[in-house]
Amino acid sequence: MSNAGSELDTARAKVAETDAPETDPERGAAGSQAGERAESREPGSEQLDAHADGTPPEAASADEQPADEQPADEQPVDEQPVDEQPDVAGPSVVADSSRPDLSDPDTLRAAVESVLFISDAPVTVTALAAGLHRPEPEIEAALSALAQVLDERGSGIELREIGEGVRLYSRPELAGWIESFLMDGQRVRLTQAALETLSVIAYRQPVTRSRISAIRGVNVDGVVRTLITRGLITEVGADPDTGGGLYRTTELFLEKMGLRSLDELPSLAPLLPELSGLESDELSG
Repeated sequence: MSNAGSELDTARAKVAETDAPETDPERGAAGSQAGERAESREPGSEQLDAHADGTPPEAASADEQPADEQPADEQPVDEQPVDEQPDVAGPSVVADSSRPDLSDPDTLRAAVESVLFISDAPVTVTALAAGLHRPEPEIEAALSALAQVLDERGSGIELREIGEGVRLYSRPELAGWIESFLMDGQRVRLTQAALETLSVIAYRQPVTRSRISAIRGVNVDGVVRTLITRGLITEVGADPDTGGGLYRTTELFLEKMGLRSLDELPSLAPLLPELSGLESDELSG
């Protein structure tokens, strides 16, 4: 009985030895070395191991990007404040204390009248609206009010529509008096200075104002303006050397003098001194 029990124990021990895994000395050494490498591995080396299966580093880094990070092309753009937005409606009128506010109808009517007074050609409603910075309907209302005011007060001027514009004119019933005034002005005698200046221009034309002044020895600016206003002389270009304006007589001058052409001007020879009595410097001048 005791022998049978010992044999049974011996058989169990053999079965246990047969089931136990055999230990490979080389594999055990490799496992211990791997454990040592794992303990001495630096931080971040896990990312290198993640690529051991052949996954490209770019794909791994893309997968590991934070979810809240936006691509570069979707970065938010700084918005302009509302008060710094560019003006797309065109230039605004700068406030000027020297210019009255034209939002008042009476002030606008006065401004329209002033512009038409200094204009030498008909002015369109569009031009008035642009120049006065007011809407065209307001300009049209101001023109209607201006025409009514001129008629009601019996003014000597009236507002007329000419083509596509408007202009101020003297009233037709006063044309006789206007003609009389202008004709009387034409009959006013010329001063001695004006006659001398006109004579220089007639005999030396075309001639510059500076040359006239040199001949007469005085400033002739005012006299030249008077002769131009009377229609006796006119400007015909510029001197190529000095750039000064050149003046000549007009057809009205010939009419007033009773001449058909400048060739009929009287000769100056009888009025000039003898050449023998002049000094050499006077002849060269």
